[in-house]
Amino acid sequence: MTKWLVSTALALSLASPAVAADYQPDPNAKPGGSITITYKDDVATLDPAIGYDWQNWSMIKSIFDGLMDYVPGTTELRPGLADSYEISPDGTTFTFKLRPGVKFHNGREMTAEDVKYSLDRVTSPATQSPGAGFFASIKGYDQMMDGSATSLAGVTVVDPLTVRVELSRPDATFLHVMALNFASVVPREAVEAAGGDFGKQPVGTGAYKLAEWTLGQKLVFEKNADYWREGVPYLDSIVFEVGQEPIVALLRLQKGEVDVPGDGIPPAKFVEVMGDPAQAARVVEGGQLHTGYITLNVTVPPLDKPEVRKAINMAINKERITQIINGRAKPATQPLPPSMPGYTEGYAGYPFDVEGAKKLLADAGLADGFETELFVMNTDPNPRIAQAIQQDLAAIGVKASIQSLAQANVIEAGGAGTAPMIWSGGMAWIADFPDPSNFYGPILGCSGAAEGGWNWAKYCNKALDAKATEADSITDPAKTEERMKLWSDVYMGVMEDAPWVPVFNEQRYTMKSERMGGADALYVDPVSIPVNYDYVYVK
Repeated sequence: MTKWLVSTALALSLASPAVAADYQPDPNAKPGGSITITYKDDVATLDPAIGYDWQNWSMIKSIFDGLMDYVPGTTELRPGLADSYEISPDGTTFTFKLRPGVKFHNGREMTAEDVKYSLDRVTSPATQSPGAGFFASIKGYDQMMDGSATSLAGVTVVDPLTVRVELSRPDATFLHVMALNFASVVPREAVEAAGGDFGKQPVGTGAYKLAEWTLGQKLVFEKNADYWREGVPYLDSIVFEVGQEPIVALLRLQKGEVDVPGDGIPPAKFVEVMGDPAQAARVVEGGQLHTGYITLNVTVPPLDKPEVRKAINMAINKERITQIINGRAKPATQPLPPSMPGYTEGYAGYPFDVEGAKKLLADAGLADGFETELFVMNTDPNPRIAQAIQQDLAAIGVKASIQSLAQANVIEAGGAGTAPMIWSGGMAWIADFPDPSNFYGPILGCSGAAEGGWNWAKYCNKALDAKATEADSITDPAKTEERMKLWSDVYMGVMEDAPWVPVFNEQRYTMKSERMGGADALYVDPVSIPVNYDYVYVK
């Protein structure tokens, strides 16, 4: 799972009908049975246009489908509700042929009208979708945003099983966008009947449908007997128990009462679990498109000086921080994780050099250091990581007071631009899709620096933005190498400006009970985070 397919970037530019090789079901899989998953927190929503956290992502993916999908356990694109697709030679028109006979959970057959309605809905300001910006390349998006249109001009229903999407510019990531939860196809009548509560009454075409939801206690998914993919899902039902402390969930797994602890292995128990052969045998490890970082707000003095930001990069002992999480990560040198296309091989990043950092501060007129604030999410191990960062900064004369807050409060401060520094742990970026553009626009691009955005460094380099747009306009598969070189240049430009301290690239660890079957990759699925429920089974 740590080897990603650069070919995912190639699959975006085919100018003829394309169908990916499909997944071969596990010959050992047995249908039937129920499994129990635990989470500490309740689920906020199951509306695919709204849900955007690691907890509900795979749940939503099991209830809904989009035109595109990924081969389970990989980052390889395949058609979903689209039976096939064609792309115009200039890369701006996508024509999708839909699978016939696909039914929503309410029994109605899905048509091209549902695809258009769903794309109009996710880009409507009234929906307040955090994923609306992913669709910015579709013609008419700007008019939807400013309220001058109520429908995307670029999405046309050709016939009941054909939909055409026209872009205002070539977009090498568009098929990945069509595989996001935000692009899920929903039935208008169910959305309208829910009266604003579709997130609690979801209706999709997915492998499972919601059977029960007792707030604060549990959600029950049951198998969709009419699912359009033959042979799956295997399970009859899935029970998601909420309000379970991670340590209690681990104890229950050891007793056979829980099949997957959704919150993972508690940090405080990690060494104990890995030291016990019986427990370690049930641990699944996988890579992820993730970087943990410190944001440096470039609008707050003295962090507005590049040499100060570079000094902070040189002050942080990343090796020591990885030990705080029991070595479950590798030190990072740049924003992109190593498994992402566009990663710059051989780039060493800023060295850990306390004396060099002090000199940079002195050159900036801050030989005596300065005072600042470091915001951090208040769940373990993040406060401990913040303390290590605080100690490293103190060694160069920077006195950082720690503001340890609930996740929502840290996100709010980051979006508002009131936090000078933020340790991203527990909120760090995991790519929505396996392409370097997804690590830039939302968290480093000028658009993400707007109030409420996820670019907490409030960093905006318009020359790099232009280069990023140039990279994503390259859709010719013969020029993939050129596109990735542009992306490498973008991230090297970011590192020269130093709005971040990239700290580590974390591995994912989870556990499964002895009775769970299916490839390990399904339990650390890179896009159905955290688990691909459609393909796991009970042995």
